[in-house]
Parts: sequence; structure tokens; C-alpha cells
Amino acid sequence: LGERADKSLIRTGAEVCAVEAVFEGAELDQLNPLLSDAGIEPCQGELILKRSFSTAGANRQFINGSPATLTILKNLGDELVDLHGPHDHQSLLSPDRQLALLDGFAHSEEKVRDFEKGFRNLQALRAEYAALSSAESAREQEVVLLRHQVDEITTAKLSATEEEEISARYKLAANSKRLVELAGTIARRLAEADDSILPQLAETQRLLRELEKIDSSQGALAEAHAASVVELSEIARSVSQYADRLDLDPQQLAALEERVSLFETLKRKYGGSIAEVIAFGGEAAERLRKIEGRDEELERLSKEIEATNAEIKRTGDTLRKLRTKAAPRLSENIRSNLRDLGFRQSEFEAKLMSLDEARPSGFDAVELLFSPNPGEPLKPLRTIASSGEISRLMLAIKSALAEHDAIPLLVFDEIDANVGGEIANAVGAKMRKLAGDHQVLCITHLPQVAAAAATHFVVTKEVTGGRTHSRLSEVAGKARNEEIARMLGGKSESALKHAATLLKL
Repeated sequence: LGERADKSLIRTGAEVCAVEAVFEGAELDQLNPLLSDAGIEPCQGELILKRSFSTAGANRQFINGSPATLTILKNLGDELVDLHGPHDHQSLLSPDRQLALLDGFAHSEEKVRDFEKGFRNLQALRAEYAALSSAESAREQEVVLLRHQVDEITTAKLSATEEEEISARYKLAANSKRLVELAGTIARRLAEADDSILPQLAETQRLLRELEKIDSSQGALAEAHAASVVELSEIARSVSQYADRLDLDPQQLAALEERVSLFETLKRKYGGSIAEVIAFGGEAAERLRKIEGRDEELERLSKEIEATNAEIKRTGDTLRKLRTKAAPRLSENIRSNLRDLGFRQSEFEAKLMSLDEARPSGFDAVELLFSPNPGEPLKPLRTIASSGEISRLMLAIKSALAEHDAIPLLVFDEIDANVGGEIANAVGAKMRKLAGDHQVLCITHLPQVAAAAATHFVVTKEVTGGRTHSRLSEVAGKARNEEIARMLGGKSESALKHAATLLKL
């Protein structure tokens, strides 16, 4: 889930450790924007996370078969799983997460989104205002540059389709001299030179006619030759006319060369194509207009900043009222859950505080404070050292916020530390209720908690061939009743009956 891998997890004698987790459910679609930002195909109700690491130090991670960075995996893991136990990351300790949970309880998420939108807009407006208010000398230098760029592009009178047309005309004009030379040479060799082909063929035609008079069977040769002479004569005439049509105008060629050179110069400066040059010119002209109308633009931005600031102030005030109203109710709800879970004289408070500077979430911060024992002051959750205490505390908070929290999988470790009797029954009941809105995995030694679960797995260790193997097996029916009895202290008749009673609760 994005934490650093420890090589000690690799089994002795092995070189690689690999772990895979499969998540299923329609709610996974809410993670598609995060996947898309990471360049990973959206999930279709199934998400497969895989990690492998080796003794050589190679670490690889995959999301739905696509390679991913550890950062992306951690961001995704934070949205999928809440781990509560020793050495595990605990998202509820984050101040931002605590505020988000209070907003969920207060049903103020939409107002938070409105505030963040206004906050981002205000930041953009202030940045634009600051850029426009930059040093005067720098502004003057930019104006000179922009004017030169706009004048250069405007004077060129460009058209997006002109480049292709001019290039074709230039190619023809640049080669016209060679075309005239080729056509003239062909015409001379066919008909115009003293030793050209057609006069010689006339003599050949006379000889063929004489041959025909002597041997009439050779008349076809004379006819074929005569036809060839006609075709060659037509070719000679066409080539001569083509040469006459070629109008080699040096001035026109020079003008085309100058235009093509201008195109290349502008493209080197402002874009890879004439269309991009035109677009650059438009943007430069707009920037120049804004700078030259700087005072008017600054006044407009100032008014817009003032209006946006007033709007987020109103939204922030509304948020504060919603949060102020919800914080005591959330605190009391969690205190009630804590009493059920064995903290009968504990204190809990969702303390709302005002910020000097606005954040994307508003003008407020929240700190969840807890005191497990009478006489002890309320302290921030992050200062609580006992994983057993913090696990039960997280269970109390999760129970209060179950319908508001979107994280699908909750994992609790040491949830039963220093708990027994009726409190253990309450822990089991809370876990079962919480499982109505989330998938809950609980590592427990309490039979009361294990009996409350919908599914029960047992971890066992076996020694085979001198090596220890850990196995995870599901138990159900009679086997589960016997396992609950074992957790109660044995497999006596009374233990089995007690186990059956717990499973029916």
C-alpha cells in the first residue's frame, strides 16, 4: 500500500517476496480519476495491486498489470484501506483527514468544494495581478519585444494555406530553367538539328517504300514505320510548344524565394508551421493589448479579486457555522461509542480552530482531542502511544462516521487489548455494525469479537521439513464453534455451549 518494503519479510533462503491484493466493487469507480492521472486504464469494478521485492533490492509494483510508482500506490492505498495498529499508517491522525470527516458528518462537502473552487480562482487572479504589476522596466522590455513580434507576423500577412501553395509555385519556378533546357534538347534531337531523328526517318521511309514495290509482302513494315514517324512528329511538336509556354521570370522567382525564406524565418522563431506562427501572433497581440491597457486590466482584476474574496468569505462563514454546529454532536456521538468500548470516564472533543490564512478547505482547522482516563488533559490523537487505545478509539470514530467515510476497507489490530467481558461484546457489536458500510478485517484474540464476524479465519503454524509455515484457513459450522470454544479456554461441553451462544448473538 505504498510503505517501504522491509527485506526481513523475505523468507530465509528465498530471493523474492510478492504480495497481491484484489479489490472488487462498484465504489472503485470513484478512484478512476486518480488512475487516469497516473496514466493507468480505469478499473471496471476490479482493482488488482501487486508488489514484489527481492534480496537484491529490486522493488516493483503494479496496478491492474500496469507498472506504477510507489507514490501512486501509496495515494491509491490511502483511498482503499485504513490500517489501525502498531507500525501502520493511520489516516485519521492527519489534520486534513480529521477536517474532512467533520465535514462528512456535517454534510458540508458541497460547500467545501465551492470554497476550494473559489480559493483556486482567487489564487489565479492574484497571480495574474502580480504578473501584471511586475517591475516597470521589465514591462517596458516585454512591450518592445511583443510589438516587434506582432509587427513581424502582421506585416507578413500570413495565411494558413499559403505555405503549401507558395512552395509548389516556387518548386516549379526554381526548376523552370532546367525544364526549358530539357524540352529544347528533346525538340532538337527529334526534329530541329541537322542530324535529328525525323529527317533520317524520312530517308528510312523512302527505302521501305522501295522495298515494298519489289516485295509487296513487306508493306506492313512501311505502314508501321510511317505511324511511328507521325507519333514522333507529334511528340516533337508538343515538346516545342511546352518549351514556349514556360515563362522564366527572374523577378517572380526572386519574389517566391523571398517568401519561402520568410516562412522559414518565422517558423524558426515562432512555431513549426505557419498555423502555429499565426496562433503565436494572436497570443502576443492579446498579451500586448493587456499590458498596454495595464491600468484598466489591473482595475478589472482588483474588482474581481475583491468580489471573489467576498464570495469565499461568505462560503467560509457558512462552512464555519456548519462545522461549529456539527463538532459538539460528533464529539458526543464518539464519547458515547467510547463508553460502550470500555472508556467509561474518557473525554473526547472535536476542537474547531480558526486559521489566520485561508486554505483550500476553508478558514478552519480541526483537532481531535482525547483523554482516556480521568484527571488527564485532552491531547491530540497523534500523541496517543497505545495501539490498543488508538484502535478502539478509531473504532468509536469510525462507528460515528460510518455512513460518511468512503474508504472501503478497514483493518484493526489489537482492537481487544485490555478488554474483556461486556466490553468485548460491545466491541464485537460495534465491529459488526461498522461492517454494514465497510469491509472490516480484525485481528483479535477475543472470542466475543471473532463470533461477531460474518467470516472467521484461523492462523496456524506448522513445521514441515524443518521449516515453519504459516497458514490461513477459514472455519465454519462445527469447526468454527470448536475454534470459538478453544479461544474461550478449551473444548469442554460448557465452552462449546458458550461458543454456540456467542455465535447466535
